[in-house]
Amino acid sequence: MTQYDVAIIGSGPGGYVAAIRCAQLGMKTAIIEKYSTLGGTCLNVGCIPSKALLDSSHHYEDAVKHFSDHGIEIPGEIKVNLEKMIGRKQTVVDQTCAGVKFLMDKNKIEVYEGLGSFKDATHVNIAKKDGSTETIEAKNIIIATGSKPSSLPFINIDKKRVITSTEALKLKEIPKHLIVIGGGVIGLELGQVYKRLGADVTVVEFMDRIVPGMDGALSKELLKVLKKQKVKFNLSHKVKSVTTNGDEVVVVADDKKGQEVTFKGDYCLVSVGRRPYTDGLNLEAAGITMEKNGTIAVNDHLQTNVANVYAIGDVVRGAMLAHKAEEEGTMVAEILAGQKPHIDYNLIPGVVYTWPEVAAVGKTEEELKEAGVEYKTGQFPMRALGRARASMDIDGFVKILADKTTDEVLGVHMIGARVADLIAEAVTAMEFRASAEDISRMSHAHPTYAEAVKEAALAATADRALHI
Repeated sequence: MTQYDVAIIGSGPGGYVAAIRCAQLGMKTAIIEKYSTLGGTCLNVGCIPSKALLDSSHHYEDAVKHFSDHGIEIPGEIKVNLEKMIGRKQTVVDQTCAGVKFLMDKNKIEVYEGLGSFKDATHVNIAKKDGSTETIEAKNIIIATGSKPSSLPFINIDKKRVITSTEALKLKEIPKHLIVIGGGVIGLELGQVYKRLGADVTVVEFMDRIVPGMDGALSKELLKVLKKQKVKFNLSHKVKSVTTNGDEVVVVADDKKGQEVTFKGDYCLVSVGRRPYTDGLNLEAAGITMEKNGTIAVNDHLQTNVANVYAIGDVVRGAMLAHKAEEEGTMVAEILAGQKPHIDYNLIPGVVYTWPEVAAVGKTEEELKEAGVEYKTGQFPMRALGRARASMDIDGFVKILADKTTDEVLGVHMIGARVADLIAEAVTAMEFRASAEDISRMSHAHPTYAEAVKEAALAATADRALHI
């Protein structure tokens, strides 16, 4: 029986990063993956393929709607080749997954393909596709099995007409009318992909606003922009049935007045969140405790109730984000090596990759009000930037929340072009407990979108933005 210092179950961003860091720190490391490709949901059917389609569909929309404004004239009809677009997406996925395999080989990490399950707290059975089973031993085990799309109890996801994000990434045709149940990150991103390609898109959301976990100002602005792009929204609607009749999908919901509303389309994307994926792990054999919501119970060091077993990423509490899983994987590896790392969960940014993009870190205005914290607000519109006018990306703003007394930045909320990248400036500033004035006195290159961060900081400092 092969013995390891660490065995990791799951090869998504949390698992493979944990494996690399363990190997860097001198541990003999194994990683177990049930699928034939490494990278987990993120690389195979999540973050990476969705961004590939968002980029491709954005290029198409620009060609159809905006190239002529730039003096670029394309004779004849501009057409979508969906098969080729999906094929490019798959090429991006394949290259990225191959990159993870390269990293495993480079760091001398043993990769096992098969379903990993606990035999006991130090042994993992690996059920392989050929029907054989191999058992390995490890001093420490890290669970990094991620999550799967959630559904509603009464919905039958047939993966043909009623689909999850996984199927939405490989459709054979552009929907005529895509009904999206759920106005969160995944639904809005994939909804925008198919809206750009020519589908009618209707979003049905239970809450009274979209991206409900984000600052209310971001929800309001994104709603306004997406409505301008002709996406239809039905907020405060409770879906109660989803049925199919041939090529037609019928969604029935109650609106906020309790009146029944019916939506008909040819595809329905169910994007009501994700659930921790622990199926088949046989956690009971190791005596591992679960929480009522299906996550694995862990302490502040991500250690389960079994001392040598840890869990990270989507299977534990907190936001289901690839970069959060990566930080947790690194932290557990360093704890095993005797180091004392930490994660400030308040400074894990959240991003929506629609266009305009949406990004945030720290506290929302609603959270500060609820906590009774006195704060100042500084906001600056993207349309006041020369760079935004040059690229015709004038929607959105940057909003900075700072402590009223100390001026320390408490939250940064952005919507606009490339804010998925800009948010890193806010994370860096907040990690070093910067004040709004600190940010306002740093030189920002001109012309850039980043100038909006400086201007918002000036506004938050003493309402002294320069360019508005």
